Amino acid sequence: MFEEFKNAFNKTNNGHVQLIIINVVVFLGLEVARVVLLWTSHSEIFDIIYKNFSIPEVFAEFIQRPWTLITYFFTHDLNQIWHILFNMLVLYWFGKLFVEYLGSDKMIALYVLGGITGALIYLAAYNLIPNPPEFLTRSSGGVMVGASGAIFAVMVGAATLLPDYSFYLMFFGPVRIKYIAAFYIIISFIGTTGSNAGGNLAHLGGALMGFIYIKQLQAGVNWGGWITAVIYRTKKLFLFRPNVKITYRKSEPRKSGTGRSKASQEEIDAILDKISDRGYESLSKEEKDKLFNASKK
Repeated sequence: MFEEFKNAFNKTNNGHVQLIIINVVVFLGLEVARVVLLWTSHSEIFDIIYKNFSIPEVFAEFIQRPWTLITYFFTHDLNQIWHILFNMLVLYWFGKLFVEYLGSDKMIALYVLGGITGALIYLAAYNLIPNPPEFLTRSSGGVMVGASGAIFAVMVGAATLLPDYSFYLMFFGPVRIKYIAAFYIIISFIGTTGSNAGGNLAHLGGALMGFIYIKQLQAGVNWGGWITAVIYRTKKLFLFRPNVKITYRKSEPRKSGTGRSKASQEEIDAILDKISDRGYESLSKEEKDKLFNASKK
Protein backbone atom coordinates (compact mmCIF):
# COMPACT_ATOMS: atom_id res chain seq x y z
CA MET A 1 0.00 0.00 0.00
CA PHE A 2 2.84 2.37 0.83
CA GLU A 3 4.40 1.79 -2.58
CA GLU A 4 1.07 2.45 -4.30
CA PHE A 5 0.62 5.69 -2.38
CA LYS A 6 4.19 6.67 -3.24
CA ASN A 7 3.54 5.99 -6.93
CA ALA A 8 0.37 8.09 -6.78
CA PHE A 9 2.47 11.08 -5.71
CA ASN A 10 5.07 10.43 -8.41
CA LYS A 11 2.53 10.42 -11.25
CA THR A 12 1.91 13.59 -13.20
CA ASN A 13 -1.59 15.09 -13.34
CA ASN A 14 -2.73 13.02 -10.39
CA GLY A 15 -3.53 15.84 -8.00
CA HIS A 16 -7.11 14.75 -7.30
CA VAL A 17 -5.93 11.32 -6.14
CA GLN A 18 -3.17 12.88 -4.04
CA LEU A 19 -5.67 15.12 -2.26
CA ILE A 20 -7.96 12.15 -1.62
CA ILE A 21 -5.06 10.18 -0.12
CA ILE A 22 -4.15 13.07 2.20
CA ASN A 23 -7.76 13.44 3.35
CA VAL A 24 -8.14 9.71 4.00
CA VAL A 25 -4.81 9.44 5.83
CA VAL A 26 -5.74 12.36 8.10
CA PHE A 27 -9.17 10.81 8.74
CA LEU A 28 -7.75 7.38 9.59
CA GLY A 29 -4.97 8.88 11.70
CA LEU A 30 -7.44 10.84 13.79
CA GLU A 31 -9.74 7.83 14.10
CA VAL A 32 -6.91 5.61 15.34
CA ALA A 33 -5.86 8.30 17.82
CA ARG A 34 -9.45 8.66 19.00
CA VAL A 35 -9.96 4.93 19.58
CA VAL A 36 -6.63 4.44 21.36
CA LEU A 37 -7.02 7.50 23.58
CA LEU A 38 -10.62 6.71 24.47
CA TRP A 39 -9.73 3.12 25.39
CA THR A 40 -6.85 4.36 27.54
CA SER A 41 -9.06 6.99 29.23
CA HIS A 42 -7.24 9.95 27.73
CA SER A 43 -10.08 11.53 25.78
CA GLU A 44 -8.90 15.01 26.81
CA ILE A 45 -5.71 14.48 24.79
CA PHE A 46 -7.72 13.59 21.72
CA ASP A 47 -9.90 16.68 22.21
CA ILE A 48 -6.75 18.81 22.11
CA ILE A 49 -5.51 17.06 18.93
CA TYR A 50 -8.83 17.41 17.12
CA LYS A 51 -9.13 21.01 18.26
CA ASN A 52 -5.86 21.80 16.51
CA PHE A 53 -7.20 20.45 13.22
CA SER A 54 -10.56 22.32 13.41
CA ILE A 55 -11.03 26.00 12.63
CA PRO A 56 -12.75 27.86 15.50
CA GLU A 57 -15.58 30.29 14.91
CA VAL A 58 -14.25 32.86 17.39
CA PHE A 59 -11.59 35.02 15.74
CA ALA A 60 -9.61 35.43 18.95
CA GLU A 61 -9.22 31.64 19.14
CA PHE A 62 -8.35 31.41 15.46
CA ILE A 63 -5.44 33.82 15.92
CA GLN A 64 -4.01 31.36 18.43
CA ARG A 65 -4.34 28.47 15.91
CA PRO A 66 -3.84 30.10 12.47
CA TRP A 67 -2.72 26.81 10.87
CA THR A 68 -6.31 25.58 11.12
CA LEU A 69 -7.04 27.80 8.10
CA ILE A 70 -5.42 24.93 6.13
CA THR A 71 -5.84 21.85 8.31
CA TYR A 72 -9.62 22.12 8.62
CA PHE A 73 -10.20 21.31 4.94
CA PHE A 74 -8.23 18.08 5.24
CA THR A 75 -10.24 17.02 8.31
CA HIS A 76 -13.72 15.48 8.53
CA ASP A 77 -16.38 14.63 11.07
CA LEU A 78 -15.23 11.37 12.68
CA ASN A 79 -18.77 10.39 13.63
CA GLN A 80 -20.12 10.44 10.07
CA ILE A 81 -18.40 8.20 7.52
CA TRP A 82 -20.68 9.62 4.84
CA HIS A 83 -19.10 13.04 5.33
CA ILE A 84 -15.70 12.04 3.99
CA LEU A 85 -17.02 9.36 1.62
CA PHE A 86 -19.31 11.71 -0.30
CA ASN A 87 -16.72 14.50 -0.33
CA MET A 88 -14.05 12.22 -1.78
CA LEU A 89 -16.37 10.87 -4.47
CA VAL A 90 -17.23 14.39 -5.63
CA LEU A 91 -13.56 15.39 -5.49
CA TYR A 92 -12.62 12.39 -7.62
CA TRP A 93 -15.28 12.99 -10.30
CA PHE A 94 -14.85 16.73 -10.69
CA GLY A 95 -11.15 16.75 -9.84
CA LYS A 96 -10.38 14.21 -12.55
CA LEU A 97 -12.24 16.30 -15.12
CA PHE A 98 -10.52 19.48 -13.96
CA VAL A 99 -7.06 17.89 -14.10
CA GLU A 100 -7.72 16.55 -17.60
CA TYR A 101 -8.24 20.07 -18.96
CA LEU A 102 -6.15 22.34 -16.71
CA GLY A 103 -3.67 20.07 -14.93
CA SER A 104 -2.97 19.13 -11.32
CA ASP A 105 -1.26 22.36 -10.30
CA LYS A 106 -4.30 24.51 -10.99
CA MET A 107 -6.68 21.98 -9.46
CA ILE A 108 -4.70 21.81 -6.21
CA ALA A 109 -4.38 25.60 -6.17
CA LEU A 110 -8.14 26.01 -6.56
CA TYR A 111 -8.79 23.40 -3.84
CA VAL A 112 -6.65 25.42 -1.42
CA LEU A 113 -8.15 28.76 -2.51
CA GLY A 114 -11.66 27.38 -2.09
CA GLY A 115 -10.88 26.07 1.39
CA ILE A 116 -9.35 29.38 2.47
CA THR A 117 -12.23 31.41 1.03
CA GLY A 118 -14.79 29.20 2.77
CA ALA A 119 -12.96 29.66 6.08
CA LEU A 120 -12.79 33.44 5.71
CA ILE A 121 -16.52 33.68 5.02
CA TYR A 122 -17.20 31.39 7.99
CA LEU A 123 -15.10 33.60 10.27
CA ALA A 124 -16.66 36.77 8.86
CA ALA A 125 -20.20 35.49 9.47
CA TYR A 126 -19.52 34.70 13.11
CA ASN A 127 -17.39 37.74 13.94
CA LEU A 128 -18.43 40.67 11.74
CA ILE A 129 -22.24 40.49 11.64
CA PRO A 130 -23.43 42.92 14.37
CA ASN A 131 -26.58 41.05 15.29
CA PRO A 132 -26.29 37.48 13.93
CA PRO A 133 -29.57 35.55 13.63
CA GLU A 134 -30.26 32.94 16.27
CA PHE A 135 -29.89 29.99 13.90
CA LEU A 136 -26.33 31.15 13.11
CA THR A 137 -25.23 31.50 16.72
CA ARG A 138 -26.41 28.01 17.65
CA SER A 139 -25.41 26.12 14.49
CA SER A 140 -21.63 25.76 14.52
CA GLY A 141 -20.76 24.08 17.78
CA GLY A 142 -17.67 26.27 18.00
CA VAL A 143 -15.55 24.73 15.22
CA MET A 144 -15.73 23.70 11.56
CA VAL A 145 -14.12 20.81 9.69
CA GLY A 146 -14.56 19.40 6.20
CA ALA A 147 -13.26 19.71 2.66
CA SER A 148 -16.65 20.72 1.25
CA GLY A 149 -15.75 24.38 0.66
CA ALA A 150 -12.59 23.38 -1.20
CA ILE A 151 -14.47 20.71 -3.18
CA PHE A 152 -17.25 23.14 -4.07
CA ALA A 153 -14.56 25.35 -5.59
CA VAL A 154 -13.31 22.49 -7.78
CA MET A 155 -16.86 21.46 -8.71
CA VAL A 156 -18.01 24.95 -9.68
CA GLY A 157 -14.68 25.62 -11.38
CA ALA A 158 -15.15 22.57 -13.60
CA ALA A 159 -18.78 23.52 -14.28
CA THR A 160 -17.73 27.07 -15.21
CA LEU A 161 -15.04 25.78 -17.55
CA LEU A 162 -17.12 22.99 -19.12
CA PRO A 163 -20.79 23.74 -18.36
CA ASP A 164 -22.21 21.33 -20.93
CA TYR A 165 -20.02 18.36 -20.03
CA SER A 166 -22.22 15.49 -18.83
CA PHE A 167 -21.84 12.95 -16.04
CA TYR A 168 -23.88 9.75 -16.22
CA LEU A 169 -25.78 9.47 -12.94
CA MET A 170 -27.57 6.38 -11.70
CA PHE A 171 -31.35 6.60 -12.32
CA PHE A 172 -30.92 9.90 -14.19
CA GLY A 173 -28.62 9.16 -17.10
CA PRO A 174 -26.50 11.98 -18.59
CA VAL A 175 -26.71 15.23 -16.62
CA ARG A 176 -24.78 18.37 -17.51
CA ILE A 177 -22.42 19.34 -14.72
CA LYS A 178 -23.69 22.92 -14.63
CA TYR A 179 -27.00 21.56 -13.30
CA ILE A 180 -25.23 19.35 -10.75
CA ALA A 181 -23.26 22.34 -9.46
CA ALA A 182 -26.37 24.54 -9.43
CA PHE A 183 -28.30 21.90 -7.44
CA TYR A 184 -25.69 21.77 -4.67
CA ILE A 185 -25.35 25.55 -4.56
CA ILE A 186 -29.11 25.86 -4.03
CA ILE A 187 -29.08 23.16 -1.34
CA SER A 188 -26.24 24.96 0.46
CA PHE A 189 -27.99 28.32 0.17
CA ILE A 190 -31.12 26.87 1.79
CA GLY A 191 -28.93 25.25 4.43
CA THR A 192 -27.57 28.61 5.62
CA THR A 193 -30.59 28.80 7.93
CA GLY A 194 -30.19 25.28 9.31
CA SER A 195 -28.08 23.44 11.83
CA ASN A 196 -24.96 23.72 9.65
CA ALA A 197 -25.28 27.37 8.66
CA GLY A 198 -21.56 28.05 8.99
CA GLY A 199 -20.60 25.04 6.91
CA ASN A 200 -23.02 25.95 4.15
CA LEU A 201 -21.68 29.50 4.08
CA ALA A 202 -18.24 27.97 3.55
CA HIS A 203 -19.67 25.91 0.67
CA LEU A 204 -20.96 29.06 -0.99
CA GLY A 205 -17.62 30.79 -0.45
CA GLY A 206 -15.79 27.94 -2.14
CA ALA A 207 -18.29 27.93 -5.01
CA LEU A 208 -17.78 31.67 -5.54
CA MET A 209 -14.01 31.20 -5.62
CA GLY A 210 -14.35 28.39 -8.18
CA PHE A 211 -16.33 30.64 -10.50
CA ILE A 212 -14.01 33.64 -10.11
CA TYR A 213 -10.87 31.52 -10.47
CA ILE A 214 -11.90 30.13 -13.86
CA LYS A 215 -13.07 33.52 -15.13
CA GLN A 216 -9.74 35.02 -14.13
CA LEU A 217 -7.86 32.17 -15.83
CA GLN A 218 -9.82 32.84 -19.00
CA ALA A 219 -8.76 36.47 -18.70
CA GLY A 220 -5.12 35.42 -18.40
CA VAL A 221 -4.75 35.81 -14.61
CA ASN A 222 -3.83 32.84 -12.39
CA TRP A 223 -4.90 33.55 -8.81
CA GLY A 224 -3.36 30.29 -7.65
CA GLY A 225 0.14 30.82 -8.99
CA TRP A 226 1.53 31.67 -5.56
CA ILE A 227 0.13 28.43 -4.12
CA THR A 228 1.83 26.38 -6.84
CA ALA A 229 5.11 28.21 -6.16
CA VAL A 230 4.89 27.54 -2.40
CA ILE A 231 4.17 23.84 -2.98
CA TYR A 232 7.12 23.46 -5.36
CA ARG A 233 9.51 25.22 -3.00
CA THR A 234 8.31 23.06 -0.11
CA LYS A 235 8.83 19.89 -2.16
CA LYS A 236 12.38 20.95 -3.03
CA LEU A 237 13.25 21.11 0.67
CA PHE A 238 12.52 17.38 0.99
CA LEU A 239 14.07 16.19 -2.26
CA PHE A 240 17.15 13.98 -1.93
CA ARG A 241 20.17 15.66 -3.45
CA PRO A 242 23.15 13.34 -3.81
CA ASN A 243 26.61 14.79 -3.33
CA VAL A 244 28.23 14.54 -6.75
CA LYS A 245 32.02 14.81 -6.89
CA ILE A 246 33.34 16.05 -10.21
CA THR A 247 36.95 15.44 -11.22
CA TYR A 248 38.83 16.43 -14.33
CA ARG A 249 41.65 14.65 -16.06
CA LYS A 250 43.52 15.06 -19.27
CA SER A 251 42.61 12.62 -21.98
CA GLU A 252 45.42 10.43 -23.24
CA PRO A 253 46.24 10.70 -26.94
CA ARG A 254 45.00 7.81 -29.01
CA LYS A 255 47.54 5.42 -30.31
CA SER A 256 47.71 4.88 -34.03
CA GLY A 257 47.73 1.52 -35.66
CA THR A 258 46.17 -1.52 -34.05
CA GLY A 259 47.19 -0.74 -30.46
CA ARG A 260 45.01 -1.63 -27.51
CA SER A 261 43.13 1.70 -27.59
CA LYS A 262 41.59 0.79 -30.94
CA ALA A 263 39.58 -2.30 -31.78
CA SER A 264 38.03 -3.68 -34.92
CA GLN A 265 34.31 -4.27 -35.22
CA GLU A 266 34.93 -8.02 -35.01
CA GLU A 267 36.71 -7.59 -31.66
CA ILE A 268 33.90 -5.41 -30.30
CA ASP A 269 31.33 -7.98 -31.37
CA ALA A 270 33.33 -10.72 -29.64
CA ILE A 271 33.53 -8.63 -26.45
CA LEU A 272 29.76 -8.00 -26.50
CA ASP A 273 29.13 -11.72 -26.99
CA LYS A 274 31.36 -12.44 -23.99
CA ILE A 275 29.38 -9.98 -21.88
CA SER A 276 26.14 -11.65 -23.00
CA ASP A 277 27.45 -15.08 -22.03
CA ARG A 278 29.44 -14.42 -18.86
CA GLY A 279 28.78 -10.81 -17.81
CA TYR A 280 30.82 -7.63 -17.83
CA GLU A 281 33.06 -8.72 -14.96
CA SER A 282 34.45 -11.54 -17.09
CA LEU A 283 36.25 -9.03 -19.35
CA SER A 284 39.94 -8.39 -19.02
CA LYS A 285 41.24 -4.86 -18.47
CA GLU A 286 42.31 -4.65 -22.11
CA GLU A 287 38.87 -5.73 -23.31
CA LYS A 288 37.22 -3.17 -21.04
CA ASP A 289 39.51 -0.45 -22.43
CA LYS A 290 38.67 -1.42 -26.00
CA LEU A 291 34.93 -1.34 -25.25
CA PHE A 292 35.24 2.02 -23.49
CA ASN A 293 37.21 3.59 -26.34
CA ALA A 294 34.78 2.23 -28.91
CA SER A 295 31.85 3.78 -27.02
CA LYS A 296 33.42 7.25 -27.42
CA LYS A 297 33.46 7.11 -31.23
